[in-house]
Amino acid sequence: MTNIKMTNKQLLLTTILTAFVGTSAIANDNSKLRGSVKIDGSSTVYPITEAVAEEFAEEAPRVRVTVGISGTGGGFKRFSAGEIDISDASRPIKATEEKVCTEAGLEFIEVPVAYDGLTIVVNKENDWCNALTVDQIKKMFLDGSTAKTWQDIDSSWPAMPLKLYSPGTDSGTFDYFKEVVAGKTGSIRSDMSVSEDDNVLVRGVAGDKGGIGFFGCAYFFENTDKLKAVAVHNGTANVMPNSESIESGEYAPFSRPLFIYVNKEALAKPAVKIFVDYYIDNAGDMAEEVGYVRLPEDIYNRVRSNIATMKTGTQFLDDEGEKVHGALAAVYK
Repeated sequence: MTNIKMTNKQLLLTTILTAFVGTSAIANDNSKLRGSVKIDGSSTVYPITEAVAEEFAEEAPRVRVTVGISGTGGGFKRFSAGEIDISDASRPIKATEEKVCTEAGLEFIEVPVAYDGLTIVVNKENDWCNALTVDQIKKMFLDGSTAKTWQDIDSSWPAMPLKLYSPGTDSGTFDYFKEVVAGKTGSIRSDMSVSEDDNVLVRGVAGDKGGIGFFGCAYFFENTDKLKAVAVHNGTANVMPNSESIESGEYAPFSRPLFIYVNKEALAKPAVKIFVDYYIDNAGDMAEEVGYVRLPEDIYNRVRSNIATMKTGTQFLDDEGEKVHGALAAVYK
């Protein structure tokens, strides 16, 4: 009788758990899981999220995962309005965006997923520019610049018209570039070809001998046959973006972490919770697969802990809303 009672209790527990998670995930099988996961935001983070979503679809084919590309700023707008469960971001959330979330009663969990190196690219036929200093980049891109040709940047370079290609202003990549190049008070010139779609920027630079642009390293690694990356002088040496230089911080000042932001309330939905867990477990492999750099395992473990304890808010702003700078391992706890 004891064994029968215990079996009945086990069956009851299994029934309750299955009803709660909506799946046979107890047996590590998500094939019966149903629901949806809505994601939007950064075009830079998109390749990682899309790769995770495709792999997840094989394990949970009845879950509908949609991934949009409206830029980091656009994603946060939809996120704060409660329209999506997860926001892809190629920079930490801003104080103004966090305030909108707070006013809407929305709590979020901040999840770093990979490293990126913002890559400066030129046309394949450009045989004169192999490296740039930050000052030269400023001379090209800052508002008020009178540079019209490559010769205006370096007198030894040809008088080839200088054509600038940039992500849109809703892009976290643009925000990061602006922060590095223009600082808090400066601005970027407006006479550029702009697109939220990095593939449009790739085609633009590839089709213009005098073209120069910037975007996440993954888009360059995917298009090495069409574009040439330019080394950036970090104050000591000219450094090319690659896995080692990005993770070590040697590729300065254009190395950065990438994020997803998860609506805490959405984690109550089994499909979202299991997808997020799956994302974290596979983020490193997926990041490397699409051309980014995995985080140290210690950071992924911190992420798992923060999700388990539902640690909300950003760790990249202080109490006054000022941005906190530093190595990811030092900032993210």
